[in-house]
Amino acid sequence: MKLIYFHGFASSGASGTVQLLRLLLPDDDIIAPDIPVDPIEALPLLRELCAQEQPDIIVGTSMGGMYAQQMFGYRRICVNPAFNMSTMSQRMKTGTHRWLNGRKNHEKEFHISKDIIQHFNQMERQQFKGITAADAELCYGLFGTADTVVKNGYQTFTKHYPTSHAIRFEGEHQLNEKALRKAVLPLISQLLNPS
Repeated sequence: MKLIYFHGFASSGASGTVQLLRLLLPDDDIIAPDIPVDPIEALPLLRELCAQEQPDIIVGTSMGGMYAQQMFGYRRICVNPAFNMSTMSQRMKTGTHRWLNGRKNHEKEFHISKDIIQHFNQMERQQFKGITAADAELCYGLFGTADTVVKNGYQTFTKHYPTSHAIRFEGEHQLNEKALRKAVLPLISQLLNPS
């Protein structure tokens, strides 16, 4: 199996979730890019990566879940998707911030400008346009019952995708090994090996 993982805000392709996925799926190809801060760069880069790699499945968490939702034509799982990054004032603040995990380019900090927040806002208003019936069948959402970071993700998801594709799991905003084993991996198995 080839899986592409999209990390959350301020993280990287070297996050703890990626390390856990590689540990739990040792025989599979886990591709985890560092996502650029500005969605004007990020969205085309992620679409190009998917076109090149042709993954069996895409998994994204938080901001990465918002990006995963937009990868039409691929099987995708959006975990605690942050569909409204531009209004998440606790996270999306102007200024210089530190990356939470090591980046491939060794950058330690990144900058959020008003323009970047505006770019998120513009993208968010377009993110659900063009969903076909086939795309709706390919997209699933996983929502942690103890997620205190993203509000209304479940409600937003079910406006655009079947309610049967919106699954609640016992867990918080960030994935840990238990949530991966009990929610994410079983759903991947179900989607790739339908009975």
